[in-house]
Amino acid sequence: MFKSAGTVERLANRLARLPGIGRKSANRLAFHILKLPKEEAVELAEIICEVKEKVGFCSTCNNISETDPCQICNDPKRDRAVICIVEEISDAAAIDRVEGFGGLFHILGGRLSPLDGIGPDDLKIRELLARLDDGVSEIIIATNPNVEGEATAVYLSKLLKPMGLKVTRIARGLPVGSDLEYADSVTLGRALDGRQDY
Repeated sequence: MFKSAGTVERLANRLARLPGIGRKSANRLAFHILKLPKEEAVELAEIICEVKEKVGFCSTCNNISETDPCQICNDPKRDRAVICIVEEISDAAAIDRVEGFGGLFHILGGRLSPLDGIGPDDLKIRELLARLDDGVSEIIIATNPNVEGEATAVYLSKLLKPMGLKVTRIARGLPVGSDLEYADSVTLGRALDGRQDY
């Protein structure tokens, strides 16, 4: 980076803080933004500001939304007896693309990871428990098939089964170590159809 271009360097430093963006990618993005016509750069900045002003989190399921509750929670066609628990918003979006799933979601906002200092109180588990009075009969645990995802699934299963709920886990149609957001709809559909008691 050029020392004389302090503003561009500040932009690259800020972009490098984004998840998945390394220093080289941040520099490329900063130079790309610099080369944009002013109108496009201003439009990008306005969209970022608009997202921060208009988009929030659903108070029911923790999904992103411009309304509260979100469209999924407000949809009268959804099966309110089934809640699918996922780690992140992107996981809910991936499962929602699967034909045949018409239940509701609960987004934990992460997964148990004692090594990273993430325990049950750091996830949206209390909020999940508060939802279980509304005629819920089945909980589908759709955490990622990795060590932390499995630990989260076991914890939730032990917490929810004594409540008399049917607790299922998505089937092993997903490769271990992968993330739900990158799975195709067919694989996710098979995993949901083949879920088992947990």
